[in-house]
Amino acid sequence: MKRIKQYAAMTAVILWGIMILATLILAFINNEACHKVFTGLLFTDIVFPVVIYAMMLVYRILTGRNKE
Repeated sequence: MKRIKQYAAMTAVILWGIMILATLILAFINNEACHKVFTGLLFTDIVFPVVIYAMMLVYRILTGRNKE
């Protein structure tokens, strides 16, 4: 189970890095289609970490790990 969590975390970090890199590249391209993709990637760059944090909070509450 620990290995699965490590692979999932590493995959999430790599995907987030690729999305940030794509956002940076699309920021310098002046095209209408690229502008729409840039806006979507910018939104995803902000929402993706928030969703992961929310999933961690729900997991902690459901497993009872928040009791100290």
